[in-house]
Amino acid sequence: MATNEEGVEIWFTLARVARSANGTQCVERGLELRRGGVRIPVPLLYTGARPVLLDSLTMRAELWNHCRKVDTYLVDLRSGRPVRQNPRRTT
Repeated sequence: MATNEEGVEIWFTLARVARSANGTQCVERGLELRRGGVRIPVPLLYTGARPVLLDSLTMRAELWNHCRKVDTYLVDLRSGRPVRQNPRRTT
């Protein structure tokens, strides 16, 4: 799918069929990082859009639910850890 300068590959993996509010179906996919023989799943992040490499350490991915974007996450390409791009304040 995509590879950064250090050879980390970004793959679509798990798949789930989802349905939008108007009944249209889509496929939402999980993401996995691969480096050599190591596979690192990106936890709890299903998407219907292609992730974007931002630099050698980070990609941006959209969280999807029911065939629509819910939020945007920055994913660390070393650990696979997603962090919400613009956290909401609760004050």
